[in-house]
Amino acid sequence: MKALLFILLLAVANIDRIIEDIYTQLTELEYVNYEELQNTLYELAERPIDLNHTSERELQQLPFLTNRQIDNILLYVHEHPMESAVELYLVPGFKEYEVLNLLPFVTVSARQERQQIYAREVFRDAGQEVNLRLDTRHLEDFRGDPVYIQGKYKFNYANRVQFGAVLRRPAGGEAQDLQYGGYLQLNDFGILRELVAGEFQAQFGTGLVFSNPFHLGKKNYVLNVGTQREGLAKYTSPDGDGLQGVGATLEFEDRHKVLISTSLLYSIKRTNDSTLLHTIGTNVTLTHNNFKVGITASEKIYSDSIDYFHNPEYTRHYFHGTHQAVVGLNARYHWQWLDIFGEVAAAENTRWGVGLNVGARFTPVESFGIVALYRYYSPYFDNVDGYGFSETNRVHDENGGYLGMEWKPARWRLSAYGDVFYFSGIKYGIPYAPSMGYDTYVEAQWLPEKEYDMLGHLRAREKGGVGTYSARYQFNTTRGAWRLRTQADVNMVKDTEEALSWGASVFQDVQYTFRVPITIGGRVQAFHADTWANRIYTFENDVLYGFSIPAMYGRGLRIYINLKYKPLTWISLYLRVSNTLYYNRLTSDTATPTQTDIHLFARIKL
Repeated sequence: MKALLFILLLAVANIDRIIEDIYTQLTELEYVNYEELQNTLYELAERPIDLNHTSERELQQLPFLTNRQIDNILLYVHEHPMESAVELYLVPGFKEYEVLNLLPFVTVSARQERQQIYAREVFRDAGQEVNLRLDTRHLEDFRGDPVYIQGKYKFNYANRVQFGAVLRRPAGGEAQDLQYGGYLQLNDFGILRELVAGEFQAQFGTGLVFSNPFHLGKKNYVLNVGTQREGLAKYTSPDGDGLQGVGATLEFEDRHKVLISTSLLYSIKRTNDSTLLHTIGTNVTLTHNNFKVGITASEKIYSDSIDYFHNPEYTRHYFHGTHQAVVGLNARYHWQWLDIFGEVAAAENTRWGVGLNVGARFTPVESFGIVALYRYYSPYFDNVDGYGFSETNRVHDENGGYLGMEWKPARWRLSAYGDVFYFSGIKYGIPYAPSMGYDTYVEAQWLPEKEYDMLGHLRAREKGGVGTYSARYQFNTTRGAWRLRTQADVNMVKDTEEALSWGASVFQDVQYTFRVPITIGGRVQAFHADTWANRIYTFENDVLYGFSIPAMYGRGLRIYINLKYKPLTWISLYLRVSNTLYYNRLTSDTATPTQTDIHLFARIKL
């Protein structure tokens, strides 16, 4: 019993480290919605998933789980419901460190079915919190008002009744620049699987028709490419990337044991000051045993014609007009060690364009897996609501193949991938056509003990005639109240004129938790980057629900200090002060040599 308790306490203490590790893996991605991912993970840490009453969609919220691991969990609890979350050690396909990463986000209930919800209990037992954030950014040289202000309210009852609101003013903004939004989500009320209103997101299949704003990309969790969380879900950020309106999913099983899921959504939002976008969408998915097939359709109606003038050559095949129809067909078949998935879609443009994703995962043994994926997006395929596996942030005019591998012998985790791609037209940053490129990656992670681990990776990439070669080494240790992280990065860029440039960064993180409710941490980082192409992204710990992933370029020294104080059980206070001292900014001569940010955050639990 003491051993099990120790395991659970260790897992709970690792929540911040787990989130930090995920973000560290994502820092080279430029199109990730970090805020939405972090909100989801913290919410699940406070109100974990009940493994005895969960679903594929719910488990897909955890980006570090593979499809096979999700299937194994669902099969295990179907055959014999769990009595304790520690039983995850008995589920095939999990290493010890993977179970420790999962434990903070899951729980086990002895109930045989979901409990009924009574109105009198919802407000009495729900978790509520108010978040207030105030930042001052780039104090020395920010143009305009450097103050960023944000307020949030969140309500959550058993992950089944959720609503919230957010109001914020970006730095440099005026009163009329206020951003605001809100959401409501209801889950699992009879045949009503999901009901969302306000700000929300949608994802079906591989995402060619509707895709959520969070994308894992290539190098993170190699075996997970081509899949995302399916269905409707709230969207907590008012940044305009989500949908705005209402959506619902009904789910029931017919007499032939076919699970039928039907979704319908409507969204209306502004794309700019003068243009409204109306979106109507639907999805029907049939699931029987190991086979799933779905069809998704959308119709977008703009109040004004959409046109692009800033670069006619670069955008000449982007969508033009006031109406666009998109339709897609997706399917998945999985059986033991084999998982086949794909989607084909067509989008209306000046002529119809076609998009295709098709892939397969092969996991003959629990510790080894291979994934292969082919994608094709014709020059006329362009859909702003969709996103598929791609080299760029817009699924448009691309043809490529990807092969990835993951092997977990003993306490090692080895992963690698290779990707080749072809563009028939001009793409951003590539002034000629056609063009080809490649991206290769190798990573090794060593996890000998619970208290420390280390990893290293190598990456070689060429696009538009520019070659980028990078390497990283990281060492982490946790001993009692101390947490330490050391990381070194180096890269080299070879441009079209055969000139070489390089960049390097090294930092040391230190964090200490006192016996009183105070945690203090910080970083010292030195960096050198010859050009903007040599910039190095590094994840930084920030205030709660905050994130900081600056691009280090030029030559300089960066220092930050984080402080967390919890004077009472219902209130937490955070302070972050960071300063960057530049010896060479790689910008105009008038730029100041220092850059200071101050972040203040208060969390009140009602």
